[in-house]
Amino acid sequence: MNTLLNTLYVTTEGSYLHLDNETVRIEKDRQTMGRVPLHHLGSIVLFGNVLISPQLLAKCAKEGRSVAYFDANGRFGCRMEGPVSGNVLLREAQCDASRTPAVSTKLARNIVAGKLRNTRTLQRRIARERENEKKDRLNEAADHISALLRRLERAEEIDEILGIEGEGARTHFGVLPLMLKPAVRENFAFSKRSRRPPTDRLNALLSFLYTLLTHDAVSALEGVGLDPREGFLHALRPGRPALGLDLVEEFRVMFADRLALALINRKQITPKDFQEFPGGAVLLDDNGRKTVLAAFQSRKSEMISHPLLKQKVPLGLLMHIQARLLARTLRGDMDEYLPMIFH
Repeated sequence: MNTLLNTLYVTTEGSYLHLDNETVRIEKDRQTMGRVPLHHLGSIVLFGNVLISPQLLAKCAKEGRSVAYFDANGRFGCRMEGPVSGNVLLREAQCDASRTPAVSTKLARNIVAGKLRNTRTLQRRIARERENEKKDRLNEAADHISALLRRLERAEEIDEILGIEGEGARTHFGVLPLMLKPAVRENFAFSKRSRRPPTDRLNALLSFLYTLLTHDAVSALEGVGLDPREGFLHALRPGRPALGLDLVEEFRVMFADRLALALINRKQITPKDFQEFPGGAVLLDDNGRKTVLAAFQSRKSEMISHPLLKQKVPLGLLMHIQARLLARTLRGDMDEYLPMIFH
């Protein structure tokens, strides 16, 4: 149970929420786990097998609080609200921002800044663990990312921002093999990012993790009432979750890439977990996917300090927090969107 940004998140399976005077009481096995004054809450978010009483649900609907349901893996199920909802205004603000270059450019710039800063953090961190030559190359890449961040501060056009983001990605993928331990590097040879289809094992692992992250990002955005298809950095295309992909960017390196490196370096994922297909495609097999899914879910349960909230939260809730911060920014409750920066 976590209360963040006036939102109650309940992740404990088998919990039951009910109304106790003007307080939300959370129980499990008839034992009280916690109480939260209802007037402190703007919304309630439930994960997995969590029940809520009809009385509490009715009161939330009457007073304009939303109740969102997600499955145990964090996939969005539904959101229940009363007859008066601010979502239409939020969606309208989102559309206005997407079509206003000064606003969308600022949002895109902050998103890319978050990604670049997290990229630099990972490179510096792993450089400290490598021998001289590899250390120097990783630090050179981190220095280049710093230069890109300075260029980004002056970028005024979306095409320039996209160019900086692309250059940062190429710099990162150029040194990614150096982040693997020598003992596993040969079996996970990597020259460049390839997708649709991935053509080597590391690319296959990254693609699978990016897909999982995108599903979580889309669910988090839907949970706060944003349209995951209308973004600011990624171009709008039919069926493409552009805003979901935007949200993924600040998590891509320090969540997905870092997890991929850990799985390989610890030999939890090995060459036998992949299948090769005619034409050069390489994909994880069933056992490989199960291993990655288990590690992905375990990673989401780790606690991390949120730099803005100044408190520790499960990593799996970070996207929900960022989605809510983005909604607040679009509504004008915050001056600018602050991406998630890992330290």
